[in-house]
Amino acid sequence: MTDCIFCKIIAGEIPAYKIYEDDDILAFLDITQTTKGHTLVIPKTHVRNVLDMTEDQARTLFAKLPSIAANITGKLGATGLNMLQNNEAVAGQTVFHAHVHLIPRYSSDDGFKASFTEHTLDLKAIQDSLI
Repeated sequence: MTDCIFCKIIAGEIPAYKIYEDDDILAFLDITQTTKGHTLVIPKTHVRNVLDMTEDQARTLFAKLPSIAANITGKLGATGLNMLQNNEAVAGQTVFHAHVHLIPRYSSDDGFKASFTEHTLDLKAIQDSLI
């Protein structure tokens, strides 16, 4: 896709700090560095997000995450890692090329915050609508 920044990185039109690359996947440092080593892992084939992926595309992308994550945490001394993947603008996606954020964690106050609001909902009704 010609206007996709990640496709331009894949094509070598925009520089990136690559940490892993094979025929299908590219991993590079996020320019925002939420924490030291914050990495984006993307498929080389343009696909908008997980909602548009085939099972094979998802399998290829997600199969690489454990080794890339272990490399990041091991070499940078992180004691944990958050994996984040947003789908569509309502969920926080800003670049519409599928990608997974790997955010190394060094302490609970290292700059990354995630919070979840609890809701009391009818779980049986939700289950019934999904099966």
